[in-house]
Formats: sequence, C-alpha cells, structure tokens
Amino acid sequence: MATRGARLCSLLLLAALAGLGAEAKNSEDVRCKCICPPYKDHSGHIYNKNVSQKDCDCLHVVEPMPVPGPDVEAYCLRCECKYEERSSVTIKVTIIIYLSILGLLLLYMVYLTLVEPILKRRLLGHSQLIQSDEDIGDHQPFANAHDVLARSRSRANVLNKVEYAQQRWKLQVQEQRKSVFDRHVVLS
Repeated sequence: MATRGARLCSLLLLAALAGLGAEAKNSEDVRCKCICPPYKDHSGHIYNKNVSQKDCDCLHVVEPMPVPGPDVEAYCLRCECKYEERSSVTIKVTIIIYLSILGLLLLYMVYLTLVEPILKRRLLGHSQLIQSDEDIGDHQPFANAHDVLARSRSRANVLNKVEYAQQRWKLQVQEQRKSVFDRHVVLS
C-alpha cells in the first residue's frame, strides 16, 4: 500500500515537472509595483503592471494618472516603484514536494493507527503461543526450539522498547500542549 502511494506521488511529481518545464516565463512572473501615498485630495494607491525592468517607474506604471499635468512630477516623486520577479515553476515544485511529503506522512499515520496494532497483536499472540508450549515441558522433538523462542522474545523486546519510547513521546507532547495552551509557557 505504501509503495503504491509512493509510486503515485512520484508519477504526479514527474508529470508536474514535465508540464512545468515546457512552460515559458509567464508574464505574471515579472511586474513593477508602485506604491503611491496620498497626495493632496487623492488617496494612496498601489499600481501593478507587467513591464520591463527599465520601464519600472511611475510614468510607465501609474495609469490612469490621478493628478493633472503640472502635478505629475511631484506625485511620481512620492511613489516608490519596485521591480519584482518570481519563479512560478519553483513555487509549484516546492508545493508539490511539500504535498508529497505530507501525503507520505499521512500514509505513515494510517499505517501506525490501523496496520501496526494488527501486526503487534499477531506477533504477541505468536510469542505467547511459543511461551505456553515451553511451559508444557521440555520434551520438544525439535532441536532448534530454543533458538526460535529466543528470536521471538528479542522481537517482543524490540517492540516493547519502541512502544515505551512512543508512549514517553506522547506524554512529552501532552505536557508541552498543556504548557503552551493552558499555562502559556513555551518550552525551550
């Protein structure tokens, strides 16, 4: 199930990258943004326009000009114009990677909540069955029964250690939540 989800995520990522690679630079990836404060009886305004970097000034971006001819220069001197460039391809790839990681974490959470308890029950039931066979007596016809029992006990020990660490982590998270939300104290 997890390999199928990982395969699906990788296919989606490849399809998105193929579609993004063919795309040329968008006109929305570059813009000139002019922020003009209030001037006389005109309120402040923000103007955006797709122009080249050399044309990024008030005269090329601010349309329609809110002030009459003689006040244009004074109005434009107050405006702050910035040329902005972004890469929408990088943004899209970053979002796809983020969503892929989120999807994998979601699959792992489903595994931990649904599949792990079933496997744990099955493994513990198997080790209890082996332990009850040992209690019956030492007249086992198999020579390697002791090895099988030792291996099943070591697996159970590993599971117990993992479960203990998981419970300890859950308690720490609950304590941090109490500290942050109830007492409004951030732990360092």
